Amino acid sequence: MNLDKIRKDFLILQKKINGKPIVYFDNACVSLRPMQVIDAMNEYYREYPACVSRSVHKFGAKATEKYNEARRAIARFINAKENEIIFTRNTTEGINLIANSFGLKNREIVVTSDKEHNSNLLPWQILSQRTGIKHRICRTNNDGTFNIENFKKEIKGARLASVVHTSNLDGYTNPAEEIIKISHENKALVLLDAAQSIPHRKIDVKKMDVDFLAFSGHKMLGPSGIGILYGKAELLRKLRHFMVGGDTVENTTYTTAEFLDIPERFEAGLQNYAGAIGLSAAVNYLNKIGLDNIAEHENSLNKYITGEIEGFAEILGPKAELRSSIISFNIDGIDPHEIAIILDNAANIMIRSGMHCGHSWFNARNIKGSARASLYLYNTKEEAKIFIENLRRIVKLK
Repeated sequence: MNLDKIRKDFLILQKKINGKPIVYFDNACVSLRPMQVIDAMNEYYREYPACVSRSVHKFGAKATEKYNEARRAIARFINAKENEIIFTRNTTEGINLIANSFGLKNREIVVTSDKEHNSNLLPWQILSQRTGIKHRICRTNNDGTFNIENFKKEIKGARLASVVHTSNLDGYTNPAEEIIKISHENKALVLLDAAQSIPHRKIDVKKMDVDFLAFSGHKMLGPSGIGILYGKAELLRKLRHFMVGGDTVENTTYTTAEFLDIPERFEAGLQNYAGAIGLSAAVNYLNKIGLDNIAEHENSLNKYITGEIEGFAEILGPKAELRSSIISFNIDGIDPHEIAIILDNAANIMIRSGMHCGHSWFNARNIKGSARASLYLYNTKEEAKIFIENLRRIVKLK
């Protein structure tokens, strides 16, 4: 990877605040965007700012062509069929679509892990309250790794397992292939939350045999407000309607409707066309760099930072090799928010602090939260050194 060349694509990284460069370590929340993504979105607004699949004029035809190209590019990215790609706003909407369309009934069972983002916890909580489904939670090991034996017990009799792939709490990646295999052996389907995994590793939905998979554009160099729900075609066709309206139907009367096939039947109303086109550009960018190269680079930085701070910081989760691009940590006697504020004020080091939308996990362990540094392809060892040096200063001030 040519980091100098890559960083030139991210104009925001050329910016200085109070004469100091930016160290952006909040990529698990939202990544930065290269100019290729911004240019692709701006081209839509400049050159063909029209509706897709509605208008027959030249702008409409061009917008439809580009939108369809985006769907194909994203399908190739995860080895799916074109009609198995549903555009959503984000991972959260994809999970909610499944929760509200899958048709779970009273006393039927869904299984999640105990490290789920609120987006993969609250939909099942609400369903259990409204419809009486049973929500089982599979407890992980003390070091944050997945407990397969616990999962084998919890999945018995379940209709669906909805599990995070890579945790935003500590960066650990669950053994998805094994989870899927065990679930299928127990006649349960699997929904995978891939928001934190797909920006950093190659995912092949056919090889994994996953039934549904949701992810967001804003964590993988793409724009905000665009996401993807993948589903096997035969399963998508069995889902109930979630949102309906324009572009979901072939024809209507005052009392009847002829709904379109997938994926259109799940894409009601005017869509985020610029966002889809921007996400396609992000996918092309990631393919050009290579996800294996990105993972190797991030793992190297993670190991370096971990080795330098583990003497004075408590790091959540297992060893660095198993934590992808995330380093969540606490320093005894210092509030995580205070750490984040000092780093930002002193050196423009931008990290996340708090419970990272995983309140349930922190509350169950009586932990008030953590500071979280999260890395991506454009981060450098020089930035890591700045981060480490400033953390050491904070410890000395304690």
